[in-house]
Amino acid sequence: MSAIESVKLTSEDTLVILDQTLLPGEIVYRTLTTQEDVWQAIVALQVRGAPAIGIAAAYGAYVELVRHPYVTVAELRQTFANVKAYLLSSRPTAVNLAWALERLEKIVQQPRANVEDVLQAVRTEAEAIRTEDAQVCEVIGRHALTLLKKEDGILTHCNAGGIATAKYGTALAPLFLGNEQGYSFRVYADETRPLLQGARLTAWELQQASIDVTLICDNMASIVMQQGKIDAVLVGCDRVAANGDTANKIGTSGLAILANHYGIPFYVCAPTSTIDWSCQTGADIEIEERSGKEITDSWYEQPMAPPAVKTYNPAFDVTDNALITAIITEHGIVRPAYKENLAEHLQLT
Repeated sequence: MSAIESVKLTSEDTLVILDQTLLPGEIVYRTLTTQEDVWQAIVALQVRGAPAIGIAAAYGAYVELVRHPYVTVAELRQTFANVKAYLLSSRPTAVNLAWALERLEKIVQQPRANVEDVLQAVRTEAEAIRTEDAQVCEVIGRHALTLLKKEDGILTHCNAGGIATAKYGTALAPLFLGNEQGYSFRVYADETRPLLQGARLTAWELQQASIDVTLICDNMASIVMQQGKIDAVLVGCDRVAANGDTANKIGTSGLAILANHYGIPFYVCAPTSTIDWSCQTGADIEIEERSGKEITDSWYEQPMAPPAVKTYNPAFDVTDNALITAIITEHGIVRPAYKENLAEHLQLT
């Protein structure tokens, strides 16, 4: 697969991200040096994908911390609390954002003799979050690959590839790994309205890896299923509720309904870091609503809707656990009943 990195921390303590808003036309890296830079990059989707957002937030918190002078460790802790609250306000649905910052918070609160020791521990933890994500994604891919045949037709939605994570991706990980092993997948990628992550990012990533990919509009999913072109649906996930309901890019729930109708397995690839035990069901997941201009103006030379028309632009929807064939994590494959089996999967019962 491509060696392109989505997020990295430099030796000069700056954060570098691949600007995903410019793909596939341009490959541009942006250097972020303040918490405001990081917040804006997340909101503007220059960095996106739940794992990549978590990594960027961890690096971003560190980058902001090292900008300030401190007399005491207590001063550093207060600065971190402010940075955490600020970065958490960037996007509400992807749980990895809070998960990564909470990992750093535990490090900051540990007893240490001096400020330099705290900062080094924060940097080490942020690097660990990135390293672990790459390992987790590869293992998810290997588990998912056991559910697929070598010439399967795969439908995917949005972008859950290497640029949405540290490496490999979640839903695309089995495709990259299978390709390395000589599999001949036929992939259908939804364009994914309104921001076209499937068209701009997934189709591009799969082409870069020489994987057979066909781009379709979102409303064509039913006919390719009906025609027998799809053997499995693979999607990523931004948050998993305790009962197995999952939040992912808007349009995912509709695909699950269609897959259920046509008897096609619907698999969700999700690191355990995306499981939110504080959300009992999908109804507890906060759904981000974005600007209506993404519907009316984006990608067009002129607005493609009547002036002042009302818009509704939720960025995510929730897929009911009853429609999910399996949730694939780094620990293995979880099947219904999810509330009991997810807890047992992680040995929480």
